Amino acid sequence: MPFSVSSVLIFAVFGLLAAAVLAALLYTVADWLHPVIARFARSDSGFGDRLADIRRRFGHRQDEDDEGDDLDDSTAALISMLDTVSIVVDGNDEVVRANPGAYTLGVVSDDVIVDERVLEQVRAVRIKGGRQQFELTTDTPERFIRVMAEAPGNVREQHRDLAAEMRDMQGVSRPNWVKVTVGRINEHFVVVLLDDMSESIRFAQLRDSFIVNVSEQLLAPTQDLERLADTLEAGDLDIGQVQHEARQVKTSSRRLNHMVSDLLLLIKAQEPVTPTQSNRLNVSEQVNQVIDQLAKESRQLRVPLIVDCDRKLNINAEGEQIRAAVRKLVENAMLYSSAGSAVSISAQASRAGDQVVIRVIDRGEGIAKAEQPRVFERFYRGANQNERTGEGIGLGLAIVKHVALTHHGSVAVWSAPGQGSTFTLTLPLAH
Repeated sequence: MPFSVSSVLIFAVFGLLAAAVLAALLYTVADWLHPVIARFARSDSGFGDRLADIRRRFGHRQDEDDEGDDLDDSTAALISMLDTVSIVVDGNDEVVRANPGAYTLGVVSDDVIVDERVLEQVRAVRIKGGRQQFELTTDTPERFIRVMAEAPGNVREQHRDLAAEMRDMQGVSRPNWVKVTVGRINEHFVVVLLDDMSESIRFAQLRDSFIVNVSEQLLAPTQDLERLADTLEAGDLDIGQVQHEARQVKTSSRRLNHMVSDLLLLIKAQEPVTPTQSNRLNVSEQVNQVIDQLAKESRQLRVPLIVDCDRKLNINAEGEQIRAAVRKLVENAMLYSSAGSAVSISAQASRAGDQVVIRVIDRGEGIAKAEQPRVFERFYRGANQNERTGEGIGLGLAIVKHVALTHHGSVAVWSAPGQGSTFTLTLPLAH
């Protein structure tokens, strides 16, 4: 029967294509992150050796200098050369040496250890000696998350309360997973070594969410194809039912294609970007390219796009990634806006003059406060979905987040139910 043969062929070809795409993506992710995993695997074995080296070096100097009230130069130099974040604490619990990472990881602030668990172990090791190892989860302090403190005039006109609400803006803040080793150098000093394991943990999370969500997305089109094949094989065809099921297959295929494209963008957006003369881009040109691409969609949705960009601003960036990030923000703003309301896109220099601030403002229904900290998570979709956003898979804002981070910038959201949303992408200006 011709319908039976064609349906089987369609099913087989689509199944093979999906399997090939999944295998290729898994291979790409694994290959890309293999050096990260290897680096953290190697770091585990040498962690105690580093502490022993410091103790031996310091002990040797103490034989020559009995005072022991100050950290000698050779030991300080040895600690400074470690590739691990280190903290040296004296007998009064004051930090006498610390790498910058100790502050950004949220363990040290104002020359004091602020994490109670670390401080507790420092005191215990000072008294009893030995070595303590444990794992810790910290949050990066707010001051290290670059979020603009106030909005420009054109934003205040559209959201009169926005300037006051900026303190509630949700930025990209990722938890830090840290392996901590605490050891006593002598009766005067204790050293704390921090091994940041965040990337390996995030890889595991990415792998798990990738497998679960991709499996679900692959299952939908195969089920739709199976239903269509059963209908075609039944013989007594209902043209209306066949057309309905064919549309389901088309929708599922489009959704799968969307997911694959976003996953590839997400992978590319996690590769570090090094500023060079060859990747110097004009921000206004990148934004205008996106607006031109979305002109047709803007007319269809009846959501005008209003652009206000400083044409003199340049950044060092990968153009495809920047355009993808801006496009995701503008598409989201249009999809969550009602017909007739406008979306504003601006790009201006920060007050300090060292960054470009790209804002996308909509007048949609807004995002609930409880959901705002999660909007940048992979595959997260909020409760305020509508008929326009049904095919989304929750990767758009995750892509924006990773584009910001790999370009040494940040992204944040301000939103209030009934007042709309403002997404702010901040990137360093080219020098």
